[in-house]
Amino acid sequence: MEPWRLKRDFGRDLTFLGGFDIQDLLPHGSASQIREGAKELIDTYGPGGGFIFCPSHQIQADVPPENVVAMHDAAFEFGGYLLRGAPAVTS
Repeated sequence: MEPWRLKRDFGRDLTFLGGFDIQDLLPHGSASQIREGAKELIDTYGPGGGFIFCPSHQIQADVPPENVVAMHDAAFEFGGYLLRGAPAVTS
């Protein structure tokens, strides 16, 4: 499935949940690869709203804890929506 195409074709009508790669990227990627993968996913699905960032399914036992932290940190860094007039959320 191509995220850019899904967003283009259905983004006006659907909210997308998940999509972060738990089979290859999360268990085997470096922190910088995980950061880039999260940024790319958020940049694709995020514009205009309608995206909830999370792993595609469950995080498996073979995922190093530092990779989960890298995914979380990237989501916080790239995934914020600001409402007009509302203060920014900081961690």
